[in-house]
Amino acid sequence: MSKIALACDSAADIPQELIDKYHIHLVSLSVIFGEEAYKEGVEIGIQDFYKKVRETENLPTTSQPAIGDFVTLYEKLRDEGYDDVMMITMSSGISGTNQTAHTAAGMVEGINIHIFDSEIASFPEGLYVIEAGQMISEGKSVDEILERLKAMSSRGLRAYFMVDDLNHLHRGGRLSGAQAFIGSLLKMKPILIFSDNSIIPIEKIRTKKKAIQRIKDIFVEDYNPEKPLRVTAISANRDEEAKELAEWVKQSFENVEVDTGFIGPTIGTHVGEGTLALVWYEK
Repeated sequence: MSKIALACDSAADIPQELIDKYHIHLVSLSVIFGEEAYKEGVEIGIQDFYKKVRETENLPTTSQPAIGDFVTLYEKLRDEGYDDVMMITMSSGISGTNQTAHTAAGMVEGINIHIFDSEIASFPEGLYVIEAGQMISEGKSVDEILERLKAMSSRGLRAYFMVDDLNHLHRGGRLSGAQAFIGSLLKMKPILIFSDNSIIPIEKIRTKKKAIQRIKDIFVEDYNPEKPLRVTAISANRDEEAKELAEWVKQSFENVEVDTGFIGPTIGTHVGEGTLALVWYEK
């Protein structure tokens, strides 16, 4: 049986207890305020990040990991006796992180490196990592893990985001669509999805309350009591709102496993504080 290491970029927004449980190795992206760069999860945490955003006049930017960060990790894992590395990254459509992971893999010998593009980011990306971690703990092979991750994607891991302030996405160029359309959304609460490796606005909603209700309606339309679901409510520094959304799912539906998650500094830079999302997939 091969010894498999699990790794991902920090944009996966995985809680520390799960990082510890599944021995997940992280490669950190950085958030940049002016001339100061901070490695996500290492040099800046969630609360400090959102506090700094509120106190800083100019919005932060992000930077993908250096190729050397990946090379160093791969070599470390090889030297620790791992045969394979399962590296899961955020969407290649919104970051060069996936390509950098691939390039670094070609520079390291003596270990098999398997890179999976989650085609999404934040905790939805993390769900792929957690699934892989569970399978590694069960002794599954690399091929079995990759097959399962592809099945999760093809069966439709669903994620609907309500963004409180579109200025972050607009300025960062992470939002697809005509500029005129984007401009018309800036004072609204649009619902966004990841599609074709991009962030797409699918509906324009005038109030936050109605936007959250629309996400609930979409979940109701998709729900099938015969299919067990894992459902996660995530937020950018709006923990109570995420808990309320998760509790609504738990109290209203059967055959669902429900929890909450967070949107960390990297993705928070692009979606902004106040973002709320509901994520689900068939178990």
